[in-house]
Amino acid sequence: MAGHGSPLIDVDASGLNVTIVAGQWHEVITEAMIAGAQRVLDAAGATHTLVRCAGSFELPLVSKAALDAGADAVVALGVIIRGGTPHFEFVSDAATSGLLHVSLDSGKAVGFGVLTLDDEQQGLDRAGLPNSKEDKGAEAATAAIHAALTIRSLTHA
Repeated sequence: MAGHGSPLIDVDASGLNVTIVAGQWHEVITEAMIAGAQRVLDAAGATHTLVRCAGSFELPLVSKAALDAGADAVVALGVIIRGGTPHFEFVSDAATSGLLHVSLDSGKAVGFGVLTLDDEQQGLDRAGLPNSKEDKGAEAATAAIHAALTIRSLTHA
């Protein structure tokens, strides 16, 4: 889901237990994304908790633990900014592939809110701050609750 053209999804997520899993790097961007996710989850009526992990590399493992502990969905939030070494590619791939595997292996929704950026300004533009163009935390939460509700309707039909 990207800013312009993203769907407006107004759903009742009462009864959903969602865990926001967020890395600790790039605090201003991450905190704004957490606030956006919490705003969407509150508006939809979902119960939610926040769990912090060191960084984006750890998101898949901590997300899996949250889902194994009973969460219906996870909103994974992280920020990875390109540097001068291949580290960016390794961490970005590990986070992306890892979260995909967690979702497919668990059969549960994972909202993907990992920003892979060339510079900090790109993150500020997407963090949901007052001058931001997008709110990726809100978008990831919206995607997670929509997928969780769809999965629930398919498995409880």
